[in-house]
Amino acid sequence: MKKLKLSLPVLIMLGMVLGILGGIPFQKNPEFAIEYIKPFGTLFLNLIKMIVVPVVLCSIISGVISMKDIRKVGSVGLKSVSFYLVTTAVAVTLGMIFANVSKVGTGFHFASESLTFETVETPSFMDTLLNIFPSNAVEPLVSATMLQVIVLALFFGFGIILAGEKGEPLGRLIDSMTEVCLQIMGIIIKLSPIGVFALLLPVVAENGPSVLLPLLKLIVVIYLAYIFHMAVVFSATTKGLARMSPVKFFKEMMPAMTMAFSSSSSVGALPLNIECTQKLGAKKEITSFVLPLGATINMNGTSIYQGVCAIFIANVFGIHLSLTQQIMVVLTATLASVGTAGVPGSGVIMLSMVLQSAGLPLEGIALIAGIDRILDMGRTVVNITGDANCAICISKAEDRKAARKAAKEAARGIGFTGAEPTIE
Repeated sequence: MKKLKLSLPVLIMLGMVLGILGGIPFQKNPEFAIEYIKPFGTLFLNLIKMIVVPVVLCSIISGVISMKDIRKVGSVGLKSVSFYLVTTAVAVTLGMIFANVSKVGTGFHFASESLTFETVETPSFMDTLLNIFPSNAVEPLVSATMLQVIVLALFFGFGIILAGEKGEPLGRLIDSMTEVCLQIMGIIIKLSPIGVFALLLPVVAENGPSVLLPLLKLIVVIYLAYIFHMAVVFSATTKGLARMSPVKFFKEMMPAMTMAFSSSSSVGALPLNIECTQKLGAKKEITSFVLPLGATINMNGTSIYQGVCAIFIANVFGIHLSLTQQIMVVLTATLASVGTAGVPGSGVIMLSMVLQSAGLPLEGIALIAGIDRILDMGRTVVNITGDANCAICISKAEDRKAARKAAKEAARGIGFTGAEPTIE
């Protein structure tokens, strides 16, 4: 009799379902789930965090080396950042449209004196710029400051290219290290079903219906915006720019999306995201560069969340936002997605900046603090799917560009014969 073997995506989905169902009986005693089940989820995340920095460092260096041209790296980087900024602006606009149409937050009653929120200082532009560049080569690797790790990897990649033959031995060593890291990553990913189960069960145990019902409309509106953005924007770009079936894209991305939903970590889902994107046909050198960059600065889901929350808080406090103020929210959320990259607590800082730009009270953040984990799960899915969407589109565009260049060179080779061939 043939033994039934379930694929990893099915096992991850099974772990997610069991985690949700298993959390329901623990709602009366969530302490048990937090004390005895959550540590296994934390252990799984720790293993991922352990390998993420080596994977990002080695894969980006390897990706830069494989492009063999610093100008090509700059071209791909510019396209990636532009793609992320445009889709982020669309995301926050969609979030605000959904919030305005649904009138989320109207009729919400609360005791204003019970609202407390500790303001997080927003870094200045110059501080943000300085924070991108590490003062030494070791500290970013220890603290896992991803944007600084990316910058460090870029400089090492450029150095190996410029060193020519003398840089080749280090390049081969980096390629070998990348393969070793990917193998370790593969071992850890096989533990995903257990990790997903252990991460989700305590969340369900802690956040029962009694906590969620008062803010259920906000949750529904934000998740509808998440789904709409993925189903429409990502499908359109996948079909139009990558010339790929959106159904195929989302089907192959399911393992990474499930991991992102359960862990609420873009960086944590990065190894699985790289694997899924390469299965879809994206080139290794593109995914090695674009995905780690996206995990740091691309925040489509977070921008939707901020757009909806800005309108929600305005409606709760009875404040009417003019068109100019709403445009400021779009601009601030778009620029803040890059400006706060790599800063601890960047989600709260971004929302603080958005609320300040519209003249809204920061105390409103306290309203959604209790359900932030539920919202974070969905926005992380959108974030990592947007990263993959960008990598696929740019990879396919680079393929078409290379094909056109090869065709032109072939045509020039034929055209330079100068005369018709003669038969002797």
